[in-house]
Amino acid sequence: MNTYTASALNQIEIALKTIIEMIETLKEVDLQKRLASDKRSIGELLEHIAVICRADLLISNGATQKEMAEYYSSVSLKSVKDVKDAIAYNYEILKDSYRNLTESELQERTTSYWGATYTRYEWLLEIVAHIYHHRAQLHTLLVYCYGKDLNILLFE
Repeated sequence: MNTYTASALNQIEIALKTIIEMIETLKEVDLQKRLASDKRSIGELLEHIAVICRADLLISNGATQKEMAEYYSSVSLKSVKDVKDAIAYNYEILKDSYRNLTESELQERTTSYWGATYTRYEWLLEIVAHIYHHRAQLHTLLVYCYGKDLNILLFE
């Protein structure tokens, strides 16, 4: 595996491990908490985080808007265990997809259904950024809005 790809996947794995640590501080009832009526609940945010690896991979591989809507509507993660299992499963799909890409395949450009065009490697970097973005949202929500004392090391 390309060194840069391995490093990006490692950063995704670190972020996901810390997200799981945050999840392990939650009770099932916490999933229903919602800061505002027009914002995602904790459970909805976790469901979104849990599918980022697979959803963004599908997008990077040219999935249409309709295909993505069908994928998202097929996802229903109702428990803490469901979320943790989906995070692990979808990360493995992403890792397996990138594991054997050649240098030239990493430089292939693909376009999302809304018109963003990146190389496959840039899509991987986008996934890193996407996961860290939502990890920060989750951390902020739990610490500052719900007063959880997470005491989790976010960076190695």
